[in-house]
Amino acid sequence: MSFVSIIMGSRSDYDVMKNCIDTLECFGIRYEVVISSAHRSPKRTKEYISNAENKGAKVFIAAAGMAAHLAGAVAANTTKPVIGVPMKGGAMDGMDAMLSTVQMPSGMPVATVALGKAGAINSAYLAMQILAINDKELLIKLREDRIMKEKKVQIDSKEIEVLL
Repeated sequence: MSFVSIIMGSRSDYDVMKNCIDTLECFGIRYEVVISSAHRSPKRTKEYISNAENKGAKVFIAAAGMAAHLAGAVAANTTKPVIGVPMKGGAMDGMDAMLSTVQMPSGMPVATVALGKAGAINSAYLAMQILAINDKELLIKLREDRIMKEKKVQIDSKEIEVLL
């Protein structure tokens, strides 16, 4: 059975990535979560990717800060879609992670989302959009979610709008 794999470079990434997990849970998407570092545990990372693929992982989400090599390490070891979530922190407050995640060599794509909470949530949505290519039920749920978001904007506007 298919699932989304969420890999974090360290425990400190969990509080932000909990937003990703919560989003997947809202849609009933199966997932795994592990901590594995591209630098501190490269063998564990490589083995986990292989095992996750064998169990049915269809999309990998990799969250890391600073050098943020994790998404690239995942991409180097799978042909499944990889979504990189750069984490804030370090001397450059996440800019180094953003650049490391987005600057992949040709042939090793990593879809890069925003820093922090928005990126964590968007990584879940992007993973679900990928899964929805072959899952009509999920596609319908995503479309309904978009309609709800549109309605919320209209409601929020009506509460404060002043039109001439």
